[in-house]
Amino acid sequence: MTADILKRVLWFFLFVLAQVFVFGRIHLFHYATPLFYVYFVALFPRNYPKWSILVWSFLLGLVIDTFSNTPGLSSFSLTLIAAIQPYAFEIFVSREAAENLEPSAKAIGPLKYSAYISMLVFLYCVVFYTLEIFSFFNWEQWIFCVIGSTVLTLLLIATIEYTRGK
Repeated sequence: MTADILKRVLWFFLFVLAQVFVFGRIHLFHYATPLFYVYFVALFPRNYPKWSILVWSFLLGLVIDTFSNTPGLSSFSLTLIAAIQPYAFEIFVSREAAENLEPSAKAIGPLKYSAYISMLVFLYCVVFYTLEIFSFFNWEQWIFCVIGSTVLTLLLIATIEYTRGK
């Protein structure tokens, strides 16, 4: 258990550093920003304690909010995704699968993994940008932000997942 906590703390700090110093500064066409830290929530294994996923996600969102000047947006959005993640993962995993199965393209297959990660990232982007814009008067900007950030984040996650699988 201690090794798992240390591993999560290391990943936590790596995701924070990557988002704050690298990905948070990328704004493609003033719409698309890679929200790479969603990947942290997607990596929790099957049957991981739900309360722990919520705590880790809230803390990550809180730290990202602190450095990104987005008060409460990441915290709320990541906590919502953390509440959905265990149930979303169960949709794509067979009942005979191992109890501690970690989400990866290698473990559940590339198609199922792509659908799983796409669902989480898209939902995160919808919630995040809906709260950020907080208006549907400029719905075109909202759509561009959601779609652009979703695609950019999925490309980044696919790249990481491809290198991780080798």
